[in-house]
Amino acid sequence: MEAGLHTAHSHGPALNPACTREIEVEAPVEEVNKAYKRVIKSYAKHARFPGFRAGKVPDGVIRSKFAKELRQEVLESLVSEKFRLAIEEQKLKPISQPQIVEMLLHEDAPLKFKAAFEVLPEFDVAGYDSIKVEKPDTALTNDEYEGELARILDQHSAVEPVTEDRPLAEGDWAEIEFSGAIKELAETVGEEKPAQPPITGDDVLIEIGGKNTLPAFTDALRGKKPGDEMAFEVEYPADFGEQRLAGKAVAYDVKIKSIKKKIKPEPTPEFAKQLGEYESYEDFTTQLREHLATGKKTRLENIAQENMVNELVAKFDFPVPESLVQQQVDARLDRGLRALAQQGMQPEQMRALDFPRLRAAQRDAAVGEVKASLILDKIADAENIDVPQEDLDREILMLSIQHREPLQELQERLAKDGSLGRIKEQLRREKTGSALYVKLAG
Repeated sequence: MEAGLHTAHSHGPALNPACTREIEVEAPVEEVNKAYKRVIKSYAKHARFPGFRAGKVPDGVIRSKFAKELRQEVLESLVSEKFRLAIEEQKLKPISQPQIVEMLLHEDAPLKFKAAFEVLPEFDVAGYDSIKVEKPDTALTNDEYEGELARILDQHSAVEPVTEDRPLAEGDWAEIEFSGAIKELAETVGEEKPAQPPITGDDVLIEIGGKNTLPAFTDALRGKKPGDEMAFEVEYPADFGEQRLAGKAVAYDVKIKSIKKKIKPEPTPEFAKQLGEYESYEDFTTQLREHLATGKKTRLENIAQENMVNELVAKFDFPVPESLVQQQVDARLDRGLRALAQQGMQPEQMRALDFPRLRAAQRDAAVGEVKASLILDKIADAENIDVPQEDLDREILMLSIQHREPLQELQERLAKDGSLGRIKEQLRREKTGSALYVKLAG
């Protein structure tokens, strides 16, 4: 049967009853017989049977030998056209692949079939412009700028050994080797737990008094000299970044191997040129501040827009077509699998994943995303928002650059598989979200 039409035995995807429509379609016996005769004639022209000349095989032999194939071709020639005419007459717009739920087709009898499919839900977005949108403070603080500048300078700092005979002081870096035994912070008396393997390290640098250094390390190391050995215990907070250590206590044995200093680079034009196409160090810092300010503004406004859309999704309740939900689940899984592949997961490992569980885990988020898209489409209609051709062209050009695919080939491929329309829809939704945010956040 033609692509896009599923018979009941094909087990098409489940449909949301609230969004499902069903139509009954008929074709008179004259059209059925005419279609059969046309198909039989085509088969007879090319069929080869012993005892019959080419093109002279009797119709009865063709009917007997190719009964299944004849019926399939008659279906393909009649069902799609009759379905198209029926939905046009009833002004219906299917958004899912139609599923044939009943089918009666025999020669010398009329064709009758029922098709089920999903349509977009009818709902109203009145009051969409009354939701509260909190505008974030996007101004870049000096601490944020100084922190990022310090991180960049630290990345390009040279680590040099301290040759003078002196103890560790604030700002020094201690090069250590260590071994640590992990235990729970709150161990139940008499409860036996399997011993965890010790953690070890060699040539590890610890900054004395550094903001990322636990105070217990600073207190234990400050004032000590290379060659000194010590034992101390460190209690890690429950929200510590490394899960293995979070909420644990570790008994450390530490030996100081050397003292080192980090020498920050001089703020010269030569150093600026190492970082990029900057004319001077001042040019670098100016552009860094601008980049950080733009990035923070974009990031916080995107979060605020996401919160705004979530408010819209919570405000309007309507049924969601299951076909759209499953498409969104597919898209989310595809992004996730691509990320796993980039992280090094092998195809055989991916095939071993529990896909039913993964699909179920994506469902709630997919429903919310579909609802958000449908709401934004309605608001775009209400606000008369459209996407100019130049915006679409710019997006296609960016995709061409990102995927390193010739622009003409990409345009032809997207037009052929229907992706151009989907890209334009997404651009329209993004434009609608931005316009609504500006309108509501002031």
